Amino acid sequence: MKRRLIAVSLLFLLALTGVQAVQAEEELTVSAAASLTNAFTDLGKHFQQKNPGVKVLFNFAASGPLMQQIAQGAPVDVFASADQKTMNQAQEKNLMAPGSRKDFVRNELVLISPKTAKVQVKGLKDLTLPEVKRITIGNPESVPVGRYAQEALKNEDLWKTLEPKLVMANSVRQALDYVSRGEVDAGLVFSTDAMIAKDKVQTVMKVEKHQPIVFPIAIVSASGKKDLARKFIDFVLSPAGQEILANYGFEKTGK
Repeated sequence: MKRRLIAVSLLFLLALTGVQAVQAEEELTVSAAASLTNAFTDLGKHFQQKNPGVKVLFNFAASGPLMQQIAQGAPVDVFASADQKTMNQAQEKNLMAPGSRKDFVRNELVLISPKTAKVQVKGLKDLTLPEVKRITIGNPESVPVGRYAQEALKNEDLWKTLEPKLVMANSVRQALDYVSRGEVDAGLVFSTDAMIAKDKVQTVMKVEKHQPIVFPIAIVSASGKKDLARKFIDFVLSPAGQEILANYGFEKTGK
């Protein structure tokens, strides 16, 4: 009888210890631009390995909507944007912790087309051809890649001509999907996104005449885990973090 009681007691203690271990796991919530999905998912796994007991939760979407979620009180600890404008807006609203903002990678804007495309697009001017019916870009109102695309097309004096053909995407990944599935004749996305879908899309050219594409990251002011958030940002900026990002086509900021 005593042995049975001891065994039951041990099982109870083990179960209790397990519950406490689960409760002790610290979660860090990171809202990041859609183009960072693959790279940050990988980076998060490495961060967790280096920090046992920590679990990184990611929320990926266009930078504009992510910033609005934070403004509306979403429980977020770290915000990584695909452009400076969105981060500037976040700072103006006092959503980011002072002094925590860092630039961590650069990217490029490229013109892509489906590998199965019937219409051969060789440059931006080809987008004006009558056989090119649909072109996708991110919505400039909320999607950074769309703002870069709009700026480039305006500077090439092509915006007004191409505007009737444009299919606005809610994120760079949605734009990439439209091209990958052959639903449009061409699209403007980040080079890192084109890279992950290279079996379905082809990069036609690098697009110039826009603001430098530099991604910033910062701690959310309302976060109750600022030390852990700072630790995550430090890892993103570290040689190990930068190597992971480079594997997905991102470039160093040079700072």
